[in-house]
Amino acid sequence: MTNTAAPEPGTARPPTRLARGTVLAAATLTIMAAAVIAPSLPAMRTVFAGTPGAGLLVKLALTVTSLAIAISAPFSGIAADRLGRRPLLVTGLVLYAISGTAGFFVDDLYLLLVTRAVLGLAVGGIMTAVSTLITDWFSGPSRASFLGLQQAFASLGGVVFLPLAGVLAATDWHAPFWIYSASAIVAVFAIVSLREPRRSVPAPASDGGKTALPGHILGVYVLALVATLVFYMAPTQLPFLLEGFGSGPAVIGAVVAGSTLTSVAGALAFPRLRRRLSSTAITTLSVALLGAGWLLVGTADTVAQVVAGLLVGGLGVGFVVPNLNLRLAGFAGPENRGRVLSGLVTGIFLGQFLSPLIVQPLVQIIGIAGAFTWTGVAMGAGAALAALRSRSTSKNRKEI
Repeated sequence: MTNTAAPEPGTARPPTRLARGTVLAAATLTIMAAAVIAPSLPAMRTVFAGTPGAGLLVKLALTVTSLAIAISAPFSGIAADRLGRRPLLVTGLVLYAISGTAGFFVDDLYLLLVTRAVLGLAVGGIMTAVSTLITDWFSGPSRASFLGLQQAFASLGGVVFLPLAGVLAATDWHAPFWIYSASAIVAVFAIVSLREPRRSVPAPASDGGKTALPGHILGVYVLALVATLVFYMAPTQLPFLLEGFGSGPAVIGAVVAGSTLTSVAGALAFPRLRRRLSSTAITTLSVALLGAGWLLVGTADTVAQVVAGLLVGGLGVGFVVPNLNLRLAGFAGPENRGRVLSGLVTGIFLGQFLSPLIVQPLVQIIGIAGAFTWTGVAMGAGAALAALRSRSTSKNRKEI
């Protein structure tokens, strides 16, 4: 990757190394923010057993954050376009630290759900601001490279924070909430290092046709929703599957982090892959890898086989997120970039929220392992159909 940004006409000077490092540090706080408490879920289910509906509410303590992100992201996009990227990012980072660590002091499940929802508002702002700043700063191959880095660092957050959360959860289920305090440090660097990019075209109050999302943009959002819905079975279902293998919180945290480990590798390899394959081919490959990984998890007899499945599935996710981000960046101009990219945030986190709600009926019928198996089969079949359709379309174009 080149170290020199290629700004678009009318933008500010290229970002400093400190500014780029701050944005990447902020990215580590986003994708797996809700999952930090995943290793605590079994203990929380026991602690709150007396609360009506505790089994579902405990899982919602993880995913209500994702719902709040999905709902608030479009408003974050508007704020990014009208008020600026820097103010949105700094505000999100501060709110993240406050609402995240608040969970340590809460012993009421309903109040905990409220703090988790506020955390979602913060993550929505951070993720929208980060993606928008990157596409403001870079263009061409540099943009693809840095979007790959963004996803790599987002996944790296899972690699670092989830095992740490598992170790902390082994001492007290409250303890992982202190991990969210890292955001306060990033906020200080954001205040010091970031400057608002100057854009040649101001964001209009009403941009007519641009407010209507074309079909190809909506298609990207749907792909993000489905891929994330499936991937988020890892933090929401695996703790209970691994509990059946006799695994404790520390092991659960480390195993779930395995899915993010190869996401880092996939995201780092994305720029090179993008130079060789079309966006459609990368999406198909990503879905196929995710399906194969989940099939391995569902048929696993040991924890090692579960880890192998997570590594395969995580590689697919590492490819798909920067690929979709890059496609959307090409569809948007500086004046509406925040709003277009915020839709991807909504798709990703709506998928996270819906995951336990949609998968739970399947789990009740065929069990957690069966849910992973048949989800993997469905994803594999979808990838095969997409490949056949792409091949048929390419053949028809050649004949024409």
